[in-house]
Amino acid sequence: MTDRIAIIGAGPSGLAVLRAFESARRKGAEIPELVCYERQSDYGGLWNYTWRTGIDQYGEPVHGSMYRYLWSNGPKECLEFADYSFEEHFGRPIPSYPPRAVLHDYIKGRIEKSGVTDYIKLNSAVRWVTYDDNTGKFTVAVKDLPTDEVTTSEFDYVFVSCGHYSTPITPEFPGLSKFLGRTLHSHDFRSADEFAGKDVLCIGSSYSAEDIGIQCYKYGAKSVTFSWRTKPMGFKWPETLEEVPLLERVEGKTCFFENGYKKDFDAIVLCTGYANHFPFMEDSLRLKSRNRLYPPNIYKGMFWLNNPKVLYIGMQDQYYTFNMFDAQAWYARDVILGRIKLPSRGEMAEDITKWIADEEAVQDAFEAIDFQTEYVRDLLAPTDYPRLDVDKVAATFKEWEHHKAENILTYRDRSYRSILTGTQAPIHHTPWLQALDDSLETFLNQPQTQAAAE
Repeated sequence: MTDRIAIIGAGPSGLAVLRAFESARRKGAEIPELVCYERQSDYGGLWNYTWRTGIDQYGEPVHGSMYRYLWSNGPKECLEFADYSFEEHFGRPIPSYPPRAVLHDYIKGRIEKSGVTDYIKLNSAVRWVTYDDNTGKFTVAVKDLPTDEVTTSEFDYVFVSCGHYSTPITPEFPGLSKFLGRTLHSHDFRSADEFAGKDVLCIGSSYSAEDIGIQCYKYGAKSVTFSWRTKPMGFKWPETLEEVPLLERVEGKTCFFENGYKKDFDAIVLCTGYANHFPFMEDSLRLKSRNRLYPPNIYKGMFWLNNPKVLYIGMQDQYYTFNMFDAQAWYARDVILGRIKLPSRGEMAEDITKWIADEEAVQDAFEAIDFQTEYVRDLLAPTDYPRLDVDKVAATFKEWEHHKAENILTYRDRSYRSILTGTQAPIHHTPWLQALDDSLETFLNQPQTQAAAE
């Protein structure tokens, strides 16, 4: 096979593509030439941590939104790779909610065992991707950041796998520019220690606000206030955490809200989400969408309708993560290898319309989990991806939702059973609220208490 594939990004999505093709190669298939470009100095995507914010050492926008003390906000049992269990990687069962360093180690472990690191070019920023209708090929311009040199290469397919949680959405509020305190977006949040003893306002009512708010509480913030636009999160907050309607204006350090409430704050964190931003793609190839369960114009959530040789991986709003990226990668691989035939453009457009209609009928988190479960099931069915019981994954997600509703501060102390091995996870040696050291060594090198049988 003489085809060449460019993969943009070596986070969980791009690595899933490499793993899918390598799996086929090891089973005897002839695969295309793979080149994976990663702008960071290590693979792992957003699971890399850097202290840098704003601009990096090469003058590039900092890609990472990762902060210290982040622990998984969903059970690891729901994201486990079907071909590489946590038990295989760590040699024993581990608790259900690992910190960032543990998950990063797990991601890298599968890739290193798979032997696909040679496909990855680190410190390589993709500058521009164009398509030539006459040749049927893409031209990809890439800057080698350490040498400051730009080169171009031709490819037959392009996978956009760089994620969509790195370009912040930053709304404006009257008086915010004159706020007499610290203002930042969650993209630039790095450590909750900074806010110890301070009154913190988090604007937003989704996962970033939820997690950053309770991180600040955990590390000693005096108070945390959440300001919502659409609806409150509605958790049972401790005394020093509260929810109020949307911020209306700022005067000095005083924030005024739509319900007439006002309070002085030391810091405002804009937990207002991220934009789909792919400035390196020519306009005819560029996905433009808000964060949603089924973005428009991509068949099977991947194939760009106007040119299915462009594939977007991991661009959904996510309950499923690592194993969903695998499902996408295995399906996409089988299309490129000729094992699955794409339908006509009209049929693809009809299928997209159907999925979007189903998405728009979703009423709550449980229906969203069911929707994404069916999406993953649809992708897995025609491939040889190892068996993944998505119904058990969905049931675990719903159990997780109930545990969060019961107590937002203790849900990470829960334990779940591996969908792959059936092993009940042990309970972490330290309750999450008291676990101030998030290092891999501390997490792994102390004995865990056995979970009670469920």
